[in-house]
Amino acid sequence: MPTKTFFNLSEPKRKRIFSAAVEEFASRRFSEASINQIVKEAGISRGSFYQYFTGKEDLYLYVLTEIGKEKISAAVPHQVSDNEDFFTAYLAMIKDILAWARERPLYTKIWMLMEFDDSEFIAKLTAQFPNAWGRLRELIERDKKLGRIRPDVNSDMVIQILYNLNLHFQKAIIRRGNLDDLLPQVEELVKILRGGIAIV
Repeated sequence: MPTKTFFNLSEPKRKRIFSAAVEEFASRRFSEASINQIVKEAGISRGSFYQYFTGKEDLYLYVLTEIGKEKISAAVPHQVSDNEDFFTAYLAMIKDILAWARERPLYTKIWMLMEFDDSEFIAKLTAQFPNAWGRLRELIERDKKLGRIRPDVNSDMVIQILYNLNLHFQKAIIRRGNLDDLLPQVEELVKILRGGIAIV
């Protein structure tokens, strides 16, 4: 994480460095991103950079922490009552994620590029970040016990399918920017999923 020296900088300068890092990490995978490009865009020297961060990993972690505060709160399903099933909770979550992706396309690109980076650093990092998928898995298991979802359904497979759909929809919202056009597709896929695993 940043040094005290970084936090002693003026707010505009901190924001300039952060914005330069976001631009670079949204354009290239972490393993391909360039400190030289970041310091150039931020208008600082490479020497100054190392007064603020120990290296690229440190800066990347800081960026993810900052944008993660927004993404995690957007992705966590709203409080689910016993009368609300898994499908309703998932639909609410994906709508929030897509709305966030539309408003923060560069942030979304950073998270998506992590999926295509097989570096050891990224592998360790992704394992540390909490997410909403564990909560959704709990809801699937809960609905199995409540007789809403077939007991033979593979919960992990359902989550994997939804995870891949989430990536697809985030790409689509970045390209189109129109949430109203995309939501009917999301609702239709949830309807298909419900028909496949729910107990009717």
